[in-house]
Amino acid sequence: MDDRAVVERQLGRPPRAFLRVAVRCPYGRPAVTQQAAFDERGAPFPTTYYLTCKHLVAGLARLEAAGGVERWTRAAKDDPELASSLARADAEQRALRPELPVGIGGSSRDGSLKCLHAHAAFALARPGYELGDRILAEAEPLWPTGGCCSA
Repeated sequence: MDDRAVVERQLGRPPRAFLRVAVRCPYGRPAVTQQAAFDERGAPFPTTYYLTCKHLVAGLARLEAAGGVERWTRAAKDDPELASSLARADAEQRALRPELPVGIGGSSRDGSLKCLHAHAAFALARPGYELGDRILAEAEPLWPTGGCCSA
């Protein structure tokens, strides 16, 4: 089965603006995809790296449901190391896709987190993003222990 078909099965719908698989899980399946700046209809697609692994998506959804976006936004404002990490990653995001001058996940405000999924995907695809790494650490275990969730 090709990557696009696996991603479609993971998402339950055809992927929009799909370019390639950026990160694979330990079982060899797509975990993070890279998206084009515009989808097939020409609509902007602000999320460059998109989580597709059902296990990761569920873990990040639990963090968001528990107030994670607000908590991590505060942490990024209060901790200079995290603030610097977010600023560097948002600048890197803008450099990757200058045609859409927004930060990670389409954020247009400096210091604002919109979606933990997008920050986790960015951290996996672009190693060294401290804020994203800490968000991922809170979502441990990143991968299912009993085998691939997309098999």
